[in-house]
Amino acid sequence: MQTSSLITLDRNHLIHPVVNYRSHEQRGVTVLSSGQGAYLRDSNNHELLDAFSGLWCVNTGYGQESIVRAAEEQMRRLPYATGYFHFGSEPAIKLAAKLVELAPESLRRVYFTLGGSDAVDSAIRFIVNYFNALGKSEKKHFITLERGYHGSSSQGSGLTALPVFHRNFDLPLPNQHRIPSHYPYRNPVGSEPAAIIEASVNALRDKVQELGADRVAAFFCEPIQGSGGVLVPPKGWLKAMQDCCRELGILFVVDEVITAFGRTGPMFACEDEGVTPDLMTVAKGLTAGYAPMGAVLMSEAVYQGIAEGGGADFPIGHGHTYSAHPVSAAVALEVLRLYEEGGLLENCKCQAPHFEQGLRSLLDHPLVGDARSRGMLGALELVANKESKARFDPALKLADRIFESAYRNGIILRAFADNVLGFAPALCYTKQDFDILFERLERTLNQVLEQPEVRRALR
Repeated sequence: MQTSSLITLDRNHLIHPVVNYRSHEQRGVTVLSSGQGAYLRDSNNHELLDAFSGLWCVNTGYGQESIVRAAEEQMRRLPYATGYFHFGSEPAIKLAAKLVELAPESLRRVYFTLGGSDAVDSAIRFIVNYFNALGKSEKKHFITLERGYHGSSSQGSGLTALPVFHRNFDLPLPNQHRIPSHYPYRNPVGSEPAAIIEASVNALRDKVQELGADRVAAFFCEPIQGSGGVLVPPKGWLKAMQDCCRELGILFVVDEVITAFGRTGPMFACEDEGVTPDLMTVAKGLTAGYAPMGAVLMSEAVYQGIAEGGGADFPIGHGHTYSAHPVSAAVALEVLRLYEEGGLLENCKCQAPHFEQGLRSLLDHPLVGDARSRGMLGALELVANKESKARFDPALKLADRIFESAYRNGIILRAFADNVLGFAPALCYTKQDFDILFERLERTLNQVLEQPEVRRALR
């Protein structure tokens, strides 16, 4: 079908996530047509280096034939198997066991979802059930971080602390609360790691005291805040927050939807600090975007609490039609094999220094105030004044200017509204790919800087 026809059909019928509907109607869709390795092509045959892995998810890169074969073979053998009525399938059972083998030792049970948002929503439901089963029905309050992202389900979007996910949705809910982000570049206590960690721990303690420990169920956090601007906490922060939760008697839930499966280096970001959460949510890199799937990993204590509370006669009333889908599970098993046996985790460790060096090399650019990264996850923060860290006026729409220029120069990145550029290169990136990325990125920044409105905005 011709691109113009697709654009018309899209404009008339397809609702896109997290866009301004009127702007999209006016702009029209960009149709992506093929992908191979770290590269995409659009319907105009314009080649693009994908520096964001689709949406933080295509960790393996595009066109991995072994993943396609795994999906095809499973589709021919058994395209669907319900998990209801005590049924199951071999790929899903093997995948659950493999995740438990790889995950922090505290996590022994797995519930499969279609993605990250419903994994977070499922975690919330499990936690509510757990405390009700224990006879602690007052523990209904949840705490997250400012700038945190925990999906866009009816409840998860309330845990998400980004205003766009609340506007006109009657969120957050009264039982959803937040504390300040660690945000090292803009933390009021400064950038010294010990001070940042202490401030976060004290903020969590104070919030729990304010609400009452007997009313707080859990604290949710990302090891690195993704959609909030790729905010990398100091080493030791995650472990300190876990220890604080244990001290306060609340559940510690780590949202690794973005950070898991090699994105930050190890299979799970928790490994860096020996963190053992009560629950963990994962998705994205689980199937590398080749099929929809997410999961909630749960401690034995939480599982047994829910199981005992159900009694002998009643089912636990939570489920999804496509939970533990056999094709998605077969895809995930092959993706996990590629991370380990296929060398993708090792390649990430080898290439991450090139990524970090490339980001830091741009700190001298007039537009760049901060560069931050861990593994294959990073960001540049653009500022109008390096000394004061003043942000650009939103009316300038700098993020749109950057994204459009980057696209013309053959790269896809995430340009957040507050002028943070997010990067999540695939784990298959080579040094040559990084050389291309940073040459094109610097050209993009220079082109945008040359625009008179942008030049005048510098202070």
